[in-house]
Amino acid sequence: MKLKNKIQNSMTLVVMTTLLIAYVITTFVVYRQTLDLMENEIHQEADYIKTAIEKTGESYLKEMDDVRRTTRVTLIARDGTVLYDSGENAIERENHKNRPEIKAAEKRGTGQDIRESKTMQKEMFYYAVRLSDGSVLRVSKSMDSVFRTAMNVLPFMGLIAFCMIVFAYFLSRWQVGRLIHPINTLDLESPLDNEIYEELTPLLQRIDQQNKQKDLVAQMRKEFSANVSHELKTPLTSISGYAEIMKDGLVRPEDMKGFSERIYHEAKRLITLVEDIIKLSRLDEGVVELEKEEVDLYDLTREICSRLASNASARHVHIEMTGEPVMFRGVHQVLDEMLYNIIENAIKYNKENGSVSVWVGTTLQGKKVIVQDTGIGIPKDEVERIFERFYRVDKSHSKETGGTGLGLSIVKHGALMHDIKIHVDSEVGKGTRMELTFAEKKESAQ
Repeated sequence: MKLKNKIQNSMTLVVMTTLLIAYVITTFVVYRQTLDLMENEIHQEADYIKTAIEKTGESYLKEMDDVRRTTRVTLIARDGTVLYDSGENAIERENHKNRPEIKAAEKRGTGQDIRESKTMQKEMFYYAVRLSDGSVLRVSKSMDSVFRTAMNVLPFMGLIAFCMIVFAYFLSRWQVGRLIHPINTLDLESPLDNEIYEELTPLLQRIDQQNKQKDLVAQMRKEFSANVSHELKTPLTSISGYAEIMKDGLVRPEDMKGFSERIYHEAKRLITLVEDIIKLSRLDEGVVELEKEEVDLYDLTREICSRLASNASARHVHIEMTGEPVMFRGVHQVLDEMLYNIIENAIKYNKENGSVSVWVGTTLQGKKVIVQDTGIGIPKDEVERIFERFYRVDKSHSKETGGTGLGLSIVKHGALMHDIKIHVDSEVGKGTRMELTFAEKKESAQ
């Protein structure tokens, strides 16, 4: 159902409900007012008849037999015998001693009751008053007039209700259209520039945040595509150039090996870049083919240090590994790539005769892997950017070391996957300390 129709139906329902409640209340008020008027009328009539009887005797009642009246008058003796009844039926022989209004009149002087009359077959209002000789005068009227008056309100209320519903229908259509129009004309590209209801402000703020995130993602993708194109073009240009020179026979036989090595290294660099891009794409999409398993971070880190030992030796960097066994549940391949990239960077961007120390263990804050180097360091204002794709602190040095600029991006995505917190402390010219804190994630029940 459309929001417009829903609001319109709700407004019409409110009007109808209000009219129904108003009718019930009005009917009750009219009924009570009519009953009060009847009660006052009967009281006055009873007082008049009482005064006439006490002055002229019972003959007054007999003289009134020929007068057409809507009021029924009954005279009851002290023992409950009916002495006179103006009703159309014959005088009731049934004793009235135990009638509620008669008992009340004998006790307090007056009494009244509402009940169905067996003689009249109608709902009657009875009012009784005690006379000076101890007999009781009772005056009664049919309640039909009270109900009739109350029910007479119904046609008028129905007409009013119909007019109000028709009016409410067209009014609600106009009002709903006026309320919905600003929403239908929202500028979602600049949501905060809309002048609209205050209640929609949180929604517009969320839309604005999403727009900014979309713009940021679009910009990142644009930069990523440009960087990928550039990074792929560089080794391909080198390979193509060397191959063309060799094809044209411009390379001396003794230089052929050197040219082949250059082509090989550029091709290897290209393969590494493509592999890193594929890894990053899989992490972005959350595609993890391998199941999580218990991994000993100490054994994994020590094995990585062994693999990188030749790289460290070639750059005259000393690696020191310390710590204790630490078990963590995660994807072995992703954890391997994370720690490999961190330790490899510590070696790549180190100084000659520098050192890299790696510690694995458990602290009060949790399980940790700490990698500290004596390398070139990172400026304070660039620490937050080192995890961006293709971002390099020292681009010239990175090219010399063969970096793709994607290593720390892979570390960042792997950390998000495993709920690992990364803290970086660095000072230019003195080195970098990278601390990984592993939090155990509770696996949801399958």
